[in-house]
Amino acid sequence: MPECMSLTETIRIRKELLFALKALKQQVINRDSLFVSITWERTALAGENKKKMGRNNKVELQKLYDELKGCQLCPLGKTRKNLVFGQGNPEAKIVFVGEAPGADEDEQGLPFVGRAGQLLTDIIVKGMKLARKDVYICNILKCRPPGNRNPLPEEICKCEPFLKKQLQIITPRVICALGKIAAQTLLKTETPITALRGRFHYYESIKVMPTYHPAYLLRNPAAKKPVWDDVQLMMKDIGVN
Repeated sequence: MPECMSLTETIRIRKELLFALKALKQQVINRDSLFVSITWERTALAGENKKKMGRNNKVELQKLYDELKGCQLCPLGKTRKNLVFGQGNPEAKIVFVGEAPGADEDEQGLPFVGRAGQLLTDIIVKGMKLARKDVYICNILKCRPPGNRNPLPEEICKCEPFLKKQLQIITPRVICALGKIAAQTLLKTETPITALRGRFHYYESIKVMPTYHPAYLLRNPAAKKPVWDDVQLMMKDIGVN
């Protein structure tokens, strides 16, 4: 059985430990004083790195489209007329993401060209004072679900990686998630759109503003006011007055 330390020895060890702790504390204080507080936007930093690497977003998006255009990963590949990849500025500060193409989009191969698309255009042009070519518009799914039904989980699972690549290439400052399915897919949540909208969230370090889908506004005109509130928050964030 080990011998017990004397009182004198115990006091000596305690003093040595106390001295060591004080010295360590002073080192931490001195180290912290060397740091400078820096604040930056993660997406802005990503954009700067992208420029340094000389990456051409238009070329990168074209490569992705070429990879995707013959996609048969889910049954929608057999029922579509046209794949609806996306349209707009490859350097856009804001990307609008819907859930899936409709009949008009499937016919033309372009996103948001029907009645809901016209309303979205009005929001961009008349509300934000931008042109459609200034923003980028796409969907979670690139092919139309038959009868405009909601996308199935397995379809989203197959298609979302392509959306993720689009967003990584463009590196927007803000994503506007149009409607419940787009918002819940991007944010990995089942929270209702009514609770999600009105404030920013994050997807892959990019700000996300969920809001109502233009098709919903056609059926519920009173919802235009909260959508405009959401749009104004996005405009302020990207520096559009």
